Amino acid sequence: MELEAIPGVGAKTAASLRELDDPVATVESGDVAAIARAPGVNEARAARIARGAIRRRHGDDGRVLATDRARELYREAIDLLRERTVTDYAAKRLETFYPSASASRIAEAQSFAADAADRDPDPAVREALADCAPLSDPPTVRVRDRCLATADAETLARAEAEVPELSVETVEDARDVSELGRSYASVIVLDESFAGLDVEGDVSVRPDALEAPAETVPERLLAFFAENRDRLEAAAAVHEAAAAAGDPVSGGGPPVALDRLRDALSRLDDDGTIAGDAELDRLTAAVDDLDAAVSTAASVADDRLREAIRERDVTIEGTDFLSLVEQGARVDSLLDRELADEYDAAVDAAREHLADALRLEPEEAELAERVFGGDPSFPVDHDESAVSRLRTELSAARDRRAAKLKADLASDLGDLRQPVEELVRDALELDVELAVARFARDFDCTLPEVVEPAGDDDGGEAPPAGFRIEGGRSPLLDVDFPDVEPVDYGVSGATLLSGVNSGGKTSTLDLVALVVVLAQMGMPVPAESATVERFEEIHYYAKSQGTLDAGAFEATLRDFGDLVDGADGRLVLVDELESITEPGASAKIIAGILEALDDQDATAVFVSHLAREIRAAADFEVAVDGIEAAGLVDGKLRVNRSPKKGHLARSTPELIVEKLADDRGGEFYGDLLEKF
Repeated sequence: MELEAIPGVGAKTAASLRELDDPVATVESGDVAAIARAPGVNEARAARIARGAIRRRHGDDGRVLATDRARELYREAIDLLRERTVTDYAAKRLETFYPSASASRIAEAQSFAADAADRDPDPAVREALADCAPLSDPPTVRVRDRCLATADAETLARAEAEVPELSVETVEDARDVSELGRSYASVIVLDESFAGLDVEGDVSVRPDALEAPAETVPERLLAFFAENRDRLEAAAAVHEAAAAAGDPVSGGGPPVALDRLRDALSRLDDDGTIAGDAELDRLTAAVDDLDAAVSTAASVADDRLREAIRERDVTIEGTDFLSLVEQGARVDSLLDRELADEYDAAVDAAREHLADALRLEPEEAELAERVFGGDPSFPVDHDESAVSRLRTELSAARDRRAAKLKADLASDLGDLRQPVEELVRDALELDVELAVARFARDFDCTLPEVVEPAGDDDGGEAPPAGFRIEGGRSPLLDVDFPDVEPVDYGVSGATLLSGVNSGGKTSTLDLVALVVVLAQMGMPVPAESATVERFEEIHYYAKSQGTLDAGAFEATLRDFGDLVDGADGRLVLVDELESITEPGASAKIIAGILEALDDQDATAVFVSHLAREIRAAADFEVAVDGIEAAGLVDGKLRVNRSPKKGHLARSTPELIVEKLADDRGGEFYGDLLEKF
């Protein structure tokens, strides 16, 4: 699949996506977090790319949501699902579900939703999810004690691109490599032509070094795990909580042994360096504390020698005193002659303190002995070149130890790289599933049956399948969901929906639209059962806020003219279209629209108070359903919310006149009632 072929992906975005390890597979997977790892692509953008890839895979080029109100209902449906997520990832991932006209996409999404609805949204699992987040790529780590070397320009360019952590040096011969060996702790030569090279320093010839980045630059892998430590531990906690709840994330258990992962992470510090190794800690501390330890050791020697001088009576003959004066008052010879044993003891104390303070091994202590022990002096002096030599040896030992530990840990973590991606992805996807499960439970949902348009199988002679909802309750109403009255309603063909004011006609349209939108998203719907035709488009026109001026009225008619031009496979929901102009003209216009929709075998529900007038103006027998009011009780309507098929519901004024005729009697109210 060409990335540019995905809807919404241009050349710039495609270039960013190609930075991913396997861009096509990643995009097709719908993994929002993985797509968002591409440079400059955030999670919201990643969700749109994933949705575009899904459309491309299913050949789903149409746009089901054809009007603003239809799109609003979709946003409200998505918000109901998103409110039940814990992670930002899941909220974005839900954006990849959209009302589709593709049978294969709907089936795919329904399969996901069916599995998700069986999940148990355990509170402990949701609590563990609170710390879960997608993995992130750490900044590039610069490694300055190691370099790559090559004589080939093409290899150099490749090495610079693939291993930005290391310097890449140009060499021509063994002399150049030898120079690098003195400048870097470790040199990796990439050219096979240098095989058998024998130069001083840690120099190796590895032509395959670029193919084994974990060995060449283990810091990259360690930085990744250090950067994502909290995310990995959170994902592990999610898997454990789900297993404890009896609803494991995946049937085969976590893709990585959690004890092994935690053990590896315990050996890694937050900055990507090795942690928990006593020998490395000793060498690191020895290098860091060397100067201070030398200074303290010298003070120990000075104190020992000062105390010895205080306790000794030293006689200086005249010739000795004259010699001291001639030598600038130096005491070297005096110390050598009179306090030789005491001076040796002081030096031994300094050496012992230095070895103990730095916790030196025997071979290191031999180097430390050279720091003290030159010509006698007071204060006791030390050999700076010996200190430098000791520092060099300790630093080299530290670096060798760190390099070995990094290589060992990177080797242990290397085969965990892909499994931990799955570990985190599965935990995040669990949040998506649990959101669907909570949605289904909160609103007593069921998976609807999505059926093919009748004409698809029998030449188009049969009427449209339409929709059928039983026990539907809308979660969009401004009342507690348990208090929502269930609605049974089904329509096939063009139908008028009549009823009293505030009887629930608009709420019924909203319920129908919501059920159809959710059904074609592949999601559960808030009903006891539902059957929905797979509509190509959903047109929902909300109630106008007043009579339109001539220009707006003309534009509205143009919209309906386009709508009825090939309306088969469409669901049309219209709320009180008569409000756009005078009632007499409105009835004629609505009748004409219904005639055209009926000719196209479209499924349509028009809410109107002009059912009688529309039916009289139409050239076909218009189906009329009614939301029947049982009457007025204490000034409030008592309504049967489920529309009654083939029934023209009475209006609110008729009910009021009827009540007055019953309550007060008289010819006036009786005559008024007869006019209805």
